[in-house]
Amino acid sequence: MDIQIRRMSKEDIPGVVEIEQLCFSEPWTAADYNESLLLPYAAYYVAVSGNVILGMCGVRKICGEGQISNVAVKPAFQGQGIARRLLSALLSDSRREGVQAFTLEVRSGNARAIALYEGLGFRTEGVRPHFYTKPDEDALIQWLRF
Repeated sequence: MDIQIRRMSKEDIPGVVEIEQLCFSEPWTAADYNESLLLPYAAYYVAVSGNVILGMCGVRKICGEGQISNVAVKPAFQGQGIARRLLSALLSDSRREGVQAFTLEVRSGNARAIALYEGLGFRTEGVRPHFYTKPDEDALIQWLRF
């Protein structure tokens, strides 16, 4: 399958919202993405095959640091390296723009995501108790510093 990684556009929002609903207990809405795409310090990426959105991720870049959010891949396409490719593009582009450290939160029980992030060099530096709801779960605070 031919998969392209590119910056998200407004036309991608319906496909991205579908993935949010499949992957998250508290998904972002189309309005959330419409607002976020207008932020000059934010960048969102999609993985696309043909006209189908397979995954997405985002970053907000402030003062040389990047806050990564919304990393998700459609369940039918998970485990194929799509999230790694998305994050690699995000990290590479952001570093070229001067970002030297990245942070994210991940559910403490999400072993696959933790393994992905650690494989990219992220390390757990803290915990946010009861950060997530539906279900209640702690968040691990991970950092990648260059």
